[in-house]
Amino acid sequence: MNPVLLIHGFVDKSIVFNKMSSYLIAKGYEIHSIDLTPNYGTADLKILAEQVKKYIDNTFSIGQKIDLIGFSMGGLVTRYYLQRMEGNKKVDKYISISAPNNGTLTAYLLPFEGIKQMRPESEFLLDLNKDLKENLSGIKSLFLWTPYDLMIFPAKSSVMAGIPQESIPVLNHKWMISDGRVLERVDRFLSDS
Repeated sequence: MNPVLLIHGFVDKSIVFNKMSSYLIAKGYEIHSIDLTPNYGTADLKILAEQVKKYIDNTFSIGQKIDLIGFSMGGLVTRYYLQRMEGNKKVDKYISISAPNNGTLTAYLLPFEGIKQMRPESEFLLDLNKDLKENLSGIKSLFLWTPYDLMIFPAKSSVMAGIPQESIPVLNHKWMISDGRVLERVDRFLSDS
């Protein structure tokens, strides 16, 4: 099994993954996570992706493959790392959980740079989405989302055409990283060779 790196979302810290981390550690995975700063949407998401790259470059040996999971805003941060910072050469499996891949209307509530990048049709998302399939072609990927998401609105914004995706009917955005069905699906995906 590859080491697994968990990347949190907006106004979160790595502690948000406690349940997922405990679950995966019990299954035998080596789990890593970092606290992105600042995590409240004021920074360009590219700056947060640089933090992911730095952690990966400093923690894992050259040529070592890892698995990567991004939750919510962390899904966009990890996609930027994969697609624009050659992270696709380091990552074997990738899971995006409830990320605003096509933007979220809730991003109109705050005027910060990182939040603006999560708006539908933002320059950041248009650039990231134009070559998603090509950039993830060598990575086994899965996008998980819930139809009941009120943070990612509309909820189907998490879905990307041509990318394997599954809807899991979890009643709350935050619960997507602690619900037993999601944890089981994450384990099944990561353990599948």
